Amino acid sequence: MVNNQTSSDLLFEKIVNQYGESLMRLAYTYVKNYQVAEDIVQDVFLKTFEKQSDFREESSYKTYLYRVTINRSYDHFRNWSYKNLFFTDKITKVIRQEKSTELLVITENENYLLGEKILSLPLKYREVIILHYYNDYGIAEIAFILGIPPNTIKTRLRRAREKLKGILERTEGEMYGTKG
Repeated sequence: MVNNQTSSDLLFEKIVNQYGESLMRLAYTYVKNYQVAEDIVQDVFLKTFEKQSDFREESSYKTYLYRVTINRSYDHFRNWSYKNLFFTDKITKVIRQEKSTELLVITENENYLLGEKILSLPLKYREVIILHYYNDYGIAEIAFILGIPPNTIKTRLRRAREKLKGILERTEGEMYGTKG
């Protein structure tokens, strides 16, 4: 069998293998939907690969891909179909008012609970927590990725930790019947 892959194809495959999983996690933290996150990451890979010349090497390629993924996630929220789906989902959840057995089992897992609480934070706090603690970016790198000053990143991280602490204390109080 003849291998017809070009060096361009091999490079694309290498980039997808190297960054695909971390970009999926990043996109998911924004959109909270696996299929949408998958679409966003596919779009990011295609656009960044087609427009390789746009990469100015002011940062690492990984940082560049993160920035594009975040921007694409923001674009998703501005899209009319998202807004329509969001409200339809909310209405459906209100009508059903029930949790599946699988969800109840999963929510007992501490890591899932923490992840759920992080995802409940407002986006500006959620993104700095994810980038800092889950993706090991420093303050300066996060500032570059998000295009905001480093002091703003420090403030958001501090506030995010405070909010997360409060959420977790309330959750613990509810679980054990104590007031937080």
